[in-house]
Amino acid sequence: METALGIFECKARGVFRKQKITPLAGDRVTITVNDNQENTVDEIEKRKNFLIRPPIANVDIMAIVVSTVNPKPSTLTIDKLTAIAFHKGIEPLLIITKTDLASADELNGIYSSAGIRTVCVSSLNGEGIEQVKKLVSGKICVFTGNSAVGKSTLLNLLDDSLSLKTGEYSDKLGRGRHTTREVELFPFCGGYLADTPGFSSLDFEKNDLILKDEIAECFPEFQEYLGQCKFNSCSHTCEKGCKIVEAVENGKISASRHKSYVAFYSDAKNIKEWEL
Repeated sequence: METALGIFECKARGVFRKQKITPLAGDRVTITVNDNQENTVDEIEKRKNFLIRPPIANVDIMAIVVSTVNPKPSTLTIDKLTAIAFHKGIEPLLIITKTDLASADELNGIYSSAGIRTVCVSSLNGEGIEQVKKLVSGKICVFTGNSAVGKSTLLNLLDDSLSLKTGEYSDKLGRGRHTTREVELFPFCGGYLADTPGFSSLDFEKNDLILKDEIAECFPEFQEYLGQCKFNSCSHTCEKGCKIVEAVENGKISASRHKSYVAFYSDAKNIKEWEL
């Protein structure tokens, strides 16, 4: 546990086990430091959010790293991650890399117009690096993205003390790929970065249980149209009189974003009550 007096190794009190609560990285806690016995975690403050995998609490920003090419970005994947972020009360930050290899204009346009903060970066000329650093400074940040999108290069440009090799974990960041489910936080740009294999690839299956009636709330560009549809029971997928469908047809909402919404809504309809 990090405190103003230093870092202390602590053990959670048994009461948390009875309450079925597990302390997570990012938790704000009260501890007792003992001279001749184990230090203890006595109290866990209320969390503003948490992720199940990677297990971390009080996340401020989910940095979603995608590349213009090699690999080609998947809007469905981006949309799922942004939906999870909004559902958890986390600010999504879309970072588009390799802008020196291909234009990011289309992707930038889709997500900027959707109300999602988007930054284009280039490792060759340093474009966008200072902007990303400013946005994540002082925050608890989880980076996520597919392999080869340039996460390691980006992290090195943000903080060269990481000394990451492309496609690998540094000694500071990891103990080998997928060798632990534990999460650590380490100082990063004035805030903290989640140190875990999970920071590179959020587990969709563990984090994406969103009820069908909640999905529209996870798309910020839908908000001004909600409550204006012809039918109160509108699913916003294909109904006549749906203001969101009309906005898509008029080019005010991205067709790819709406397509993702329809896919998520269709999946959510199949969630059984016992899964909640």
